[in-house]
Amino acid sequence: MSTNRQILVAELPQGRLEERHFRLHEAAVPEPADGEVLCRTLELSIDAAMRAGLQGSASYAGKPTTDIVMGGGGIARIEASRHSNWKEGDLVSCRPGWQDYAALPGDDLRRITPLGPLSWELGILGGTGMTAYFGLFDVGRPEPGETVLVSAAGGAVGSVVGQLAKIHGCRAVGTTGSDNKCAKLQSELGFDAAVNYKSDDFRDELKGATPDGVDVYFDNTGGHVLGSALFRANQRGRIVCCGVVSQYDTSSPEGGPRGVPGLLVNKRLRMEGFLVFDYVDRYEEARRQLADWIEAGKLNVLEDRFDGLESAPRALVDLLAGGNLGKRSVHVAD
Repeated sequence: MSTNRQILVAELPQGRLEERHFRLHEAAVPEPADGEVLCRTLELSIDAAMRAGLQGSASYAGKPTTDIVMGGGGIARIEASRHSNWKEGDLVSCRPGWQDYAALPGDDLRRITPLGPLSWELGILGGTGMTAYFGLFDVGRPEPGETVLVSAAGGAVGSVVGQLAKIHGCRAVGTTGSDNKCAKLQSELGFDAAVNYKSDDFRDELKGATPDGVDVYFDNTGGHVLGSALFRANQRGRIVCCGVVSQYDTSSPEGGPRGVPGLLVNKRLRMEGFLVFDYVDRYEEARRQLADWIEAGKLNVLEDRFDGLESAPRALVDLLAGGNLGKRSVHVAD
């Protein structure tokens, strides 16, 4: 425990993110101060929203800058504690960033009692599952029999949202970026239909996949997919604004969708954004329900794993290019 490997932000990207925007650095292992604990990173979450943090469009991530450890959430084991609530060996959910060790305030940690593989605590039973669960049920409020459309449906959150919609008795339709992913959404996750948003006939294909319109649209992408979804929305439809991945990795983001606010007014649509952190007091409720559905065989766990801290930049760059299917994470240590 003499060296702490860190992945630093070497340069803020002006266009697409590349691996060269990061660099590997070695530092001393930090000493925890009073009220802090020393965390050993075990698993790192790789999320598209990290790119928004480098862009400065995620206010909760702070102002982007260079020569700092790349931020990010993960699962860690406590190696030393100077906080009364924690002891050596405890497993915690925290934000260690892209490094082997981090000294973190004990009050900022959440205890983990794994209900399955540790990687699930980042994905289906962690932030991914919480985002899908509360975004769909608390913000989208679907009713059985309604049509739920979700974009980036092959991604971490989208692949869960579609399955939850099916469990709830809804018709689930997804958009994603390849015909192969469309096929897997239907064959492996039970989606009723899936549409490739890169298709030249996307609007017509989306119309064919949603013959009764769209009651709930779970938006992970923004851009032209959001615009198309608004035109398919039924009266009193709900749009859940979760992310804008199509606008993160670019220096020239698209303008807002056509028809706003006219479509919202004429169709009496409700369009609402949310942050999963707003629901932290209810996480255990969602974790238990999701775990029950997994055990019952109603909910499939789709993971996309990289190995080694040094692979984190490649994992994020590839995710932004649409390379993942399911929840992407990096295994750092056993």
